[in-house]
Amino acid sequence: MATIGDGFKDIFLAGIGAMAITAEKSKELVDQLISKGELTVDQGKQINTELKHKAEDVAQTMRYDALEARMAVMTPEERAAFAAKAAEFAAKANAKPASAEVGDASPVEAEPAPAEQPAEGEPSATPQTPGA
Repeated sequence: MATIGDGFKDIFLAGIGAMAITAEKSKELVDQLISKGELTVDQGKQINTELKHKAEDVAQTMRYDALEARMAVMTPEERAAFAAKAAEFAAKANAKPASAEVGDASPVEAEPAPAEQPAEGEPSATPQTPGA
């Protein structure tokens, strides 16, 4: 014969079983979400790299297409002048150290400007206080 105490005991044990199953399932779910998240991050990095390369390729193609279109409308004299100027730019770029690139934000060391000396008989450029 089942008593009220047996009913409470069964309800209590069912609750503990439900908590145990919930803990197991939630752990599985969390592990699944973590693995999906890791895959998504890796895929995102890969897609980002691919898009970067594609964008660089498209930008380079567009630059060359624009240059080709511009040169197509130039006269032969204009093209010769352009080629000479491009050769001048290339020579300047080749003369620079290889470590400096376009867009490089590294500091550039400049030579200090020579201090100007006033000629004899000319007043000094720096103000002088009386009694100094």
